Amino acid sequence: MLIDDFSAFLSEEDGIGVVEIILILVVLVALVLIFKDRITKVVNDAFKHFNDDSKTIIGE
Repeated sequence: MLIDDFSAFLSEEDGIGVVEIILILVVLVALVLIFKDRITKVVNDAFKHFNDDSKTIIGE
């Protein structure tokens, strides 16, 4: 009986539903909106360092 229940559980597993995906997206969008200024600062700093380092390598 235990083996039958376990195999039934494995065969009924459907994966992630649409509601779960929408909830995850809503949370991600909310986090981006909350931390937008920090994310922008981090990306701008990264590109600034990248440009400075590339100028050092090129020799400008």
